[in-house]
Amino acid sequence: MKKSKLIMVALSCLLFVSCGNLGSMMSGTGAVQAIQSVIGLDKVKAQNLIGSWSYSNPGCAFTSENLLAKAGGEMAAVQIEEKLLHYYQQVGISSSNTFITFKDDGTFSSKIAGTPFSGRYTFDEATQKITLKGLLLSVNCYTKRELVGISILFEANKLLTVLQTMSALSGNKDLQTIGDLSKNYDGARVGFDMKR
Repeated sequence: MKKSKLIMVALSCLLFVSCGNLGSMMSGTGAVQAIQSVIGLDKVKAQNLIGSWSYSNPGCAFTSENLLAKAGGEMAAVQIEEKLLHYYQQVGISSSNTFITFKDDGTFSSKIAGTPFSGRYTFDEATQKITLKGLLLSVNCYTKRELVGISILFEANKLLTVLQTMSALSGNKDLQTIGDLSKNYDGARVGFDMKR
């Protein structure tokens, strides 16, 4: 689908959302945000991934223009991110304890809510898929370029596995509540907006 058609789909979706939220969505960069809620429209290059990234906000994106349209556009992404923010705050996820560093030698080091996770990674630029392989956990996630920084996103149902593992390693049982929330978002990828 051409970007101009995608813009029309996104704008059409925005017209059908409730009037109470329409004004806030159309102000500023609402249409641009709707377009950016789809994975793969603005890809991250391998060299841009290298470096240290810190959590800034919850992240959400849809895997296709069709899912974006069905979900009601950026409105759905904003609502998901707001719910995630509540849970992220509840378990203490912050920029000081949630970050990832990608090195050009294929290794990474990270913390999620203060729980360390490190190992080797591979990045497929075509699909934006990152495979993180640690000693006890191997997980796939996806990256997406943002206006400022990138998002590191997981299939919504896979976030549960990641957070349950982190919960077991750290003893933080509250992390499971985020995983429980993530089961409700088929077709969306959720995770973390990151910035340098």
